[in-house]
Amino acid sequence: MTLTRRQTLFSAALGAASLSIPASAAGGGQSSKRLVVIMLRGGLDGLAAAPPLADPAHEAARKGLALTASGERAALKLDSFFGLHPALGAFAKLYAAKQLTLIHAAGTPYRERSHFDAQNVLETGAGAPNARATGWLNAALAGLPQTSAAGRKELAIAMAQQAPLILRGAAPAATWSPSPLPDADADTVMRLMDLYSARDASLAKALAGAKEANMLAGDMAGGGGRNGAFTSLAQTAGKFLKKPEGPVAAVLELNGWDTHANQQPMQGALARSLTQLNDGVAALQTELGPVWRETVVVVATEFGRTVAMNGTRGTDHGSGAAAFLLGGAVAGGKVVADWPGLAPGQLQEGRDLRITIDLFGVLKGVLSDHMGVARSALDNQVFPQSIAAAPPGGAVESSRSATLAQA
Repeated sequence: MTLTRRQTLFSAALGAASLSIPASAAGGGQSSKRLVVIMLRGGLDGLAAAPPLADPAHEAARKGLALTASGERAALKLDSFFGLHPALGAFAKLYAAKQLTLIHAAGTPYRERSHFDAQNVLETGAGAPNARATGWLNAALAGLPQTSAAGRKELAIAMAQQAPLILRGAAPAATWSPSPLPDADADTVMRLMDLYSARDASLAKALAGAKEANMLAGDMAGGGGRNGAFTSLAQTAGKFLKKPEGPVAAVLELNGWDTHANQQPMQGALARSLTQLNDGVAALQTELGPVWRETVVVVATEFGRTVAMNGTRGTDHGSGAAAFLLGGAVAGGKVVADWPGLAPGQLQEGRDLRITIDLFGVLKGVLSDHMGVARSALDNQVFPQSIAAAPPGGAVESSRSATLAQA
């Protein structure tokens, strides 16, 4: 297959977020659908994570950084055009199992180069930085069908000390992170429970909830839970999500993507970060077990990196980025790309991969097809004033065997 610039699923009946929802999730009662959002803070180099190997300008444009189709810098092959960084072996397996969709040259409405402003837009779902103080995921949780929200104390959990902006709002959400302090002994906890129960009901309730959460996560303490490693946090997120009455959504954050210096194509900080991401997703899949079949994982970053290497052998803040949809509920095994090209005349401001896919539209498709959030809520409450960012076509019953369509 030869990928052309206009080759895109957005005009096809089976869109970027076409999801295959198992019959067990479609009936009455409590929904078992799950959503995980992994935010890569710092700006992922999407051209390194998912290199366009067949773009004729790729190797020249990325001199010193380009992965290749073969040889010492060989990427993992996805299709006849795109590959994956060798550190993303678990991603490649999911793609082969039709449980991963790569979305390339994507971005939010933000077009500047500030980490803080770009992350603010990515988390709020607004069209500009600091336009609101709540997050799009919290707003989406508030619009869930009754079958998804019924019987749950919290609708989402963030694997962090504080709720990130994406989860702030009226919908109930919790946080969890490993404590750097030694565990309190059982006798101390029991005495505190007795004291709080007698004197402060709200404190007693909070302590009981924390105790329950730590008990749930505690059996992984020997596997690195104390060091805050991303893999351990992903595994713990799986423990919360697979509970029948646990949260329906989880948020994880992975820092370290601001590769201004010594980026290196195969080793170094970027490869280590990609390995963390890869291993974390694999741990999440393993921990979820059968629940993975009804899960969608969104991996997104605030912006991409410059196409060319800078003077310190790294990359600077850019525009278009790569995003991923993973999970057993994803009709994957495909690439969604309206590819703009890497030749000098095709770049944004002469330096960046140009954004051709609205990331908010992709997120709308996930929230609509998978989580059942109404289109009116998506356009007005979840992503305010975003009617132009239409979700990709496709219904939840769409086939896993969907292929790219020529536009």
